[in-house]
Amino acid sequence: MHSNTASPTATRPFTLRRATDGDLDGVLALLAETAGWLNGRGVRQWPADGFPAGRITPLIGEGVLYLLERQAEEERADLDADDGHVWEGGPVATLALDGHADPEFWSRDDDPSSALYVHKLAVARDHAGTGLGEALLDWAGLRALALGKRWLRLDCSKDNSRLQDYYRGQRFAHLRTVDLPHRASGALFQRPGGLRARASGLALPFSDRRGAFVPEHV
Repeated sequence: MHSNTASPTATRPFTLRRATDGDLDGVLALLAETAGWLNGRGVRQWPADGFPAGRITPLIGEGVLYLLERQAEEERADLDADDGHVWEGGPVATLALDGHADPEFWSRDDDPSSALYVHKLAVARDHAGTGLGEALLDWAGLRALALGKRWLRLDCSKDNSRLQDYYRGQRFAHLRTVDLPHRASGALFQRPGGLRARASGLALPFSDRRGAFVPEHV
């Protein structure tokens, strides 16, 4: 999940789209897998068994939860033939991106409306180290830029130096750590909108097929 090195797998075709109600089970399973992996390494940022559906369905309803999936089998058969890898079904990565600044972490002095915020970033373990997490962060940075936001922000575990170093490696700057006894997270990071390397020619390893989103109540 947290490798800075993109392997050739990162150039395989993936599709980015908004999660729908039908994706809930797959997203919960991916988040539970990631939570279990983190907790197995002593990182308590997420609940050990993953998130309850009630924490994820609002993100789907708001249209701010995105998932990466590999293209249909017939579209990618030739691409996988060279390494013989059999990819499992379901989403290979998730990310929530919105303008909701956690009020326990981000103050008025931070100008919360000047940023987009990353939540629930997870990459399936069988795709770890392929650069998909980095690519999703680049995509999020481009979205921030497109929406006129200055910053891309996130919070992560205040006790996980390895995870914090990962985000530093993605050009995020550590602003401060908010140490609240009831929160495992609290290390605050941000970087300017756009790509991590500010390279205009960097191609993302997925097709953006989010489509238009119209909330049900509209």
